[in-house]
Amino acid sequence: MLTMEPTAKTPPKSFASEVKVASKDGAPVKQGMAIGRRFTTPGSDPLEEVKYEKRLSSIKNPDGSTVFEMDGAEIPMDWSQVATDIVVSKYFRKAEVPQVDENGNIMLDDKGQVVTGPEQSVKQVVRRLAGCWRDWGEKYGYFETLQDAQAFEDELKYMLVHQMAAPNSPQWFNTGLNHSYGITGPAQGHFYCDPVTGAVKKSTDAYTHPQPHACFIQSVNDDMVNSGGIMDLWVREARLFKYGSGTGTNFSKIRGEGEPLSGGGFSSGLMSFLKIGDRAAGAIKSGGTTRRAAKMVCLDLDHPDIEKFIDWKANEEKKVAAMSDAGYSTDFNSEAYQTVSGQNSNNSVRIPHSFFERVEKDGKWDLIWRTALKQAKKQGSEPEPCKTMKARELWDKIGYAAWACADPGVQYDTTINEWHTCPASGQINASNPCSEYMFLDNTACNLASLNLMKFYDQEHKTFEIEKFKHAVRIWTIVLEISVLMAQFPSEEIADLSYRFRTLGLGYANLGALLMRMGIPYDSARGRAIAGALTAILTGESYAASAEMAKHLGVFKEYPLNRDHMLKVIRNHRRAAYDAPASEYEGLSVLPVSINQHVCLPELLESAKECWDRALSSGEKYGYRNAQTTVIAPTGTIGLLMDCDTTGVEPDFAIVKFKKLAGGGYMKIVNQSVAVALKALQYTEQENQEIMKYVLGTLSLEGAPHINRQSLKEKGCTDECIAKIEQALPTVFELQFAFNRFVLGDEVLEKLGLTQEQIESPNLNILKELGFSEEEIEEANIVICGHMTLEGAPHMKEEDLPVFDCASKCGKDGIRLISAEGHINMMAVVQPFITGSISKTINLPNEATVEDVKEAYMLGWKKGLKANALYRDGCKLSQPLSASSKKETKDTKEKKEIVERVVYKEVPRRRKLPDERRSITHKLSVAGHEAYIHVGLYEDGSAGELFIKMSKEGSTLSGVMDTLALSISMNLQYGVPIEVLCSKLVHTRFEPMGMTTNKEIPMVTSIMDYLGRWLALKFLPKEQAMQFHNKELVQKAYEEGTKSKDAFAMRLPILDEGATVQIEDRGTIVEEKTSAEIEEQIMEVEAAPTKMEIAKLQGFTGSICTGCGSVRVKRNGSCEVCLDCGATSGCS
Repeated sequence: MLTMEPTAKTPPKSFASEVKVASKDGAPVKQGMAIGRRFTTPGSDPLEEVKYEKRLSSIKNPDGSTVFEMDGAEIPMDWSQVATDIVVSKYFRKAEVPQVDENGNIMLDDKGQVVTGPEQSVKQVVRRLAGCWRDWGEKYGYFETLQDAQAFEDELKYMLVHQMAAPNSPQWFNTGLNHSYGITGPAQGHFYCDPVTGAVKKSTDAYTHPQPHACFIQSVNDDMVNSGGIMDLWVREARLFKYGSGTGTNFSKIRGEGEPLSGGGFSSGLMSFLKIGDRAAGAIKSGGTTRRAAKMVCLDLDHPDIEKFIDWKANEEKKVAAMSDAGYSTDFNSEAYQTVSGQNSNNSVRIPHSFFERVEKDGKWDLIWRTALKQAKKQGSEPEPCKTMKARELWDKIGYAAWACADPGVQYDTTINEWHTCPASGQINASNPCSEYMFLDNTACNLASLNLMKFYDQEHKTFEIEKFKHAVRIWTIVLEISVLMAQFPSEEIADLSYRFRTLGLGYANLGALLMRMGIPYDSARGRAIAGALTAILTGESYAASAEMAKHLGVFKEYPLNRDHMLKVIRNHRRAAYDAPASEYEGLSVLPVSINQHVCLPELLESAKECWDRALSSGEKYGYRNAQTTVIAPTGTIGLLMDCDTTGVEPDFAIVKFKKLAGGGYMKIVNQSVAVALKALQYTEQENQEIMKYVLGTLSLEGAPHINRQSLKEKGCTDECIAKIEQALPTVFELQFAFNRFVLGDEVLEKLGLTQEQIESPNLNILKELGFSEEEIEEANIVICGHMTLEGAPHMKEEDLPVFDCASKCGKDGIRLISAEGHINMMAVVQPFITGSISKTINLPNEATVEDVKEAYMLGWKKGLKANALYRDGCKLSQPLSASSKKETKDTKEKKEIVERVVYKEVPRRRKLPDERRSITHKLSVAGHEAYIHVGLYEDGSAGELFIKMSKEGSTLSGVMDTLALSISMNLQYGVPIEVLCSKLVHTRFEPMGMTTNKEIPMVTSIMDYLGRWLALKFLPKEQAMQFHNKELVQKAYEEGTKSKDAFAMRLPILDEGATVQIEDRGTIVEEKTSAEIEEQIMEVEAAPTKMEIAKLQGFTGSICTGCGSVRVKRNGSCEVCLDCGATSGCS
C-alpha cells in the first residue's frame, strides 16, 4: 500500500529557545516528552496486523432512493456495518486523493498525471490523522526522540483502528488532507496563530492549517453590520458550519424590544435578529455531508426580552398545530415546517444563584435595559429595572416552555463561573450547542472520546486502569497538538485559542460498561464507579497538561489566573477524597463527591493518585491548557466506535436492530444483556430462556393460532410462509411481517383481498385472514417476544435495575430510569469535568410542568452546570408515545336489542331533573386553569354546562360564565352538539397554546378547547373527527377517555319529553347487538406510522435530516441517527 510518511524536520531555533521554559523555581527544563508503548511493538505497523474485508456502504432514503453508495471500501472485519457506513459516507475524503493500484503504486493517466479520487480504506484515513498529529508534534518539539514520535503515531493508529478512541468529526473531515495528499483548497477567511511567535495570520488555503475544532463560543456586539456585530456573526457561523463545527453565543448584549436608540426611535429587539440567524443556520449543511448546523443560543435572565425568548419555541409549535389542522405535513423536513422558526438551535437561559434563592423565597426579579446596564457598570451603580416581576412567575414560564417543547434548557451561571479556571480573564457567558464546552467568548475546543468498553477485561471482570491512563495522556497530547495546527473563523478566536489552549477529552459507553459489570446505572455503586472513572480521566489529563507545561511552557494567560486555577484543581481533588464541606473554596453549591464506601477500591485509589499528581505537578510547572475535559454526546463518533451508549447516557432499549452488510436489519438483544446475566451468575440455560422471552422464537413453528398449519388452512403456500418467516427477524411486531411488500399483491389477491383493501393504508392482513385481536396478540408474544426482561423466567426482581433503560422497554415494560436517576449520575460526574456534560434528562409524556421545574431545581442543588430535558412526545412535530396494545372486544355475543327512534324537533325546553349525574373536567390552557361541569340527562346526554375559571371576577371568567349559560340553553332547546362545536372550534384569542390534556394538546383558545372536548366526549367518532385531529380522536378511542368503558355515554337516547313522532316516516328501529356496535366503533383503526413504531423501539420519533430514517435517539442534549450517523450536535 502507498504510504506518505512525513519526513522529520528540525524544530525552528527560535522555538527551541522559547520552549526551554523555566519551572517555578526558575531552572530550565529539557524539551520533549517520552512516549511509552502499551498496545504496539517497535517496527510493527499496527494497521497491518488487522484483518480487513471489502464492503459495500449504502445509505438510502425510506423510499429506497440512494443517498450515498460506495463499493469496495476496505474495512476492519470486526467493525459493524453502521461503523462502516459512518466512516465511508462521512469521513472518507471523496476527491483529490491519489489513487493506487493493488500493489500500492500511484496510478497515472494517459498524460502522466496522478489519478485522483476518494479514499478507499480505513488505513488511509487513520494514517492521515495519526501522521498529521505526529508531524506537527515532532516539528514543534513535543517528543524527546524520534522513537517517541514513532511510538506516539503507532499507539494512535492502534487505538483508532481498534475503536478505542476517536476525535470529533471535524478532525476526520479536515485533518491530514494537506499533510498526506497535498490538498489545499481556496482560503475561506480563516486565521491561525504562528506556533512560534503567537502572531495571528490569515490562512492562505483551506487545509495547510486544518479546522479540527468542533466547539466554538462566539460573542456578538450590539451592532448591525460592523465586525463583531450581528450580521458578522452569521458569516462567522457559516464558516464553522461548513467545516462541520458547532457554535454558541450569548445574545444578552443586544438591546430589547422598545429600548431607545441613540439616533432616535426604538429597537426592534432581540427576537427579530434571532429569527434571521435561525433561518441562516437552517440553510447550511456542513462538512460536505448531510450534517445540519449545530447552534446554541443563550440569554441572561435579566434581559428585557427574556419572556419572549422563553416562549419563542413553544409559541412556534402553535404553527405546527395550525398546519396539522390545515392538512400540511408536520414532518421536520417538510416545506411547511421550514416556516417554523427556532428549530435550528438549542436555547438556554443563564440562571444565577440569586434567582433560585428568590424563587424559593417568592421574591422579585428585575429585567434591565441593556443601555441602563452598560451605563450602571460605567458608573459603578445599580441599574434601574425596566420591569419587575415575581421570580416564580418567570420560573413558571421556563417550566411550562420546557414542558411544551423541550426548550429552553438551563445553564447554572454561578456554578459555572465558580469552577472557572480563568476568571481574571473574563466571565463564562455561553456554551457550545451541546452544552459540554463552557469557557470564555471567542474560544474553541476540539473533542475526542475514549470507548470505556475497550478498557474493560470481560474475562477477569476488571477495568484496565493503566491502559486507560496511558490513553488519556496520549489523547491529551493529540488535542494539544490540534490547537497548535488549527485555523479559526476569526482573528480573536485564533488569538484566544492560542492564549488558553482549551481541550475537550471525554469518554463514551458508560451505560454499557455498567450493565456488563452487572451494576445498575441508577445505583450508589454505579454512580461511584462513574465518578471514579471521570476523576481518573480529568486528573490524568491535567497531569499530562502539567507535564507539557514543564517541557513546552504554560498557556499564555496562566500567570494571570494561576491562583484561581489551582483553587479549582484543589476542589476537584477534594471531591475525589470526599473532603468535609468546610474545606471547599469559594463554592455556593457543594459538589457530589465519590462515595468512598461503595466504589471499587482500585478505581478510588487511582482517582486519588491522579489528582494528587495533577495538583503537585501543576503547583510546580503550571498547566499547558486552561481546560482539558468535557463529556460530549459522542453521537457520530460513538457509532463509529460501535458504542452501545453515548457519553454518560444509559442504554435506550433492550432490543435493537442491527444493520446488515447486504442491507436491511436484524432484531437482536442488546449485546450487553447476555454478558450482564452471566456476570449476575445466571446459568447458560437460564440465559437462553430469558433471551427467548425477550426476543421470541422468531418462527411460526409451534406458535399459537398463527402458525404454518393455520396459515396453510387460510390459503397460504409454502413459498408464502417462507417469505413471512424470513421477514420475522427484521420486524418489531408480527403484523409487520404480513404486508404487501413481503407477500406481493398477487398472493394477497389469491387470499381473497380486493385491490381496495390491498392499497388501504390501514390494511391488517392478519385481521383480513380472520384472526382475532387476542389471537394475534398471543401469537405475537410467542414469536416476537416481550422485548423487556420484566416478567422473564428465572429473572430475579432485584436484578432488574441492571437492565433499566432511558425509556420503557417493549410494550409491556414499565421500568425506566427516573429524571432523578439521570440527574444523580450527572451530579457525581460533574465535579471531575473541567467543562460540562451533554446529556438529556428523559421524562415520560405524562410528566407535568411541576416535574420539569423540580428537575431543573434539582440540577442546581446538585451542582450541575447545565440541564436539558426532553418530555416524550412534547414536540408536536413528533408523535406521542404509542402503544401497540389494542382494546379487545368481549368475544361473547350479547343479544341485547338497542332501539334508535327519530323524533320531530320542537322548540321545547327539556329541563334536567333536580337530582342528576354530572361530569367535571379540569383543563389548563397556557397556564390558565378552569373546570368544565356538565350536567347529564338520565340517558347520558349533555343538558347543561358551567365553566369555572381560576381567576374569579376577571373579564375572562365573566365571558365564560355567559358562554356556559348560552350553551346550556341551546342544549336544553335541542340544538345539536355538532352545531355548537362547529361554532366553538378554531376560534382564536388568548389564552392559547399547550394544554395538559394529551388528547387535546394544543388549542387556539379556551372556546376552541371546549368545542373539541364536547365533540370528543359526546359525538360519535366519525363526527368527532370533523372537529378534532383524527389521530388524537383515534387514540382516545383506543386507549383514552373514549375506550369501551365509556361506551354507554355515547349511545343514542330517547327524548322523555312530550314530542311528536314523525308520522310519514314512521318509527325507525335499527336492531344491532352491543357487540356489533362495538365492533363497528373499533373497526376504523389508524395504521401505526413509522414514527410511532420507532417510538415503541425506544427512538425519539424524529426523522433524520440526512437519510430520512426514524432510527433517531437522544444523544446528550442533541439527537443522532443510528443509520447514517447524522447528528444535531457537534461531535
